[in-house]
Amino acid sequence: MKRTLRPRKSVATAATTAAMTAALAMTIGAGQASAQDGLIGYPGPDGLIWVQEQRGSGGFVSGGLAARLDTYTTFACEGGGSIEVAFRLEEHPDRNPAPFALACPAGSPARITVPLGTGLHGGFHAVVTASSPSIRWGATVVQPE
Repeated sequence: MKRTLRPRKSVATAATTAAMTAALAMTIGAGQASAQDGLIGYPGPDGLIWVQEQRGSGGFVSGGLAARLDTYTTFACEGGGSIEVAFRLEEHPDRNPAPFALACPAGSPARITVPLGTGLHGGFHAVVTASSPSIRWGATVVQPE
């Protein structure tokens, strides 16, 4: 009798495993598709921050800056309005970049890269104020090796 049950258990286990594998593959595939559909692409291994997409006002805090590397932040937005971006560099109040505005056209994203320079350590804040709650924006912070 055990011999009869084992093959059935194996078939049931194999079917369950196959179903779970298929579900996992669909979940991973969906995650990959949405990552490519965002406003701003994955920054790669040099990235410290990746805000793929937000709506309306918000911001982020970056930390772990390496003083020996250049630091760049890139913003993208769309939606028929604008965003205003302001920075606060915790350890370097004398080097705060000026706030700026970026027009966010309807249909295709606008993009800007702001070099923050070398010698930065610690972290900084970026505050994004959107002209409308429907404005989509994304951002990256990178320190290329």
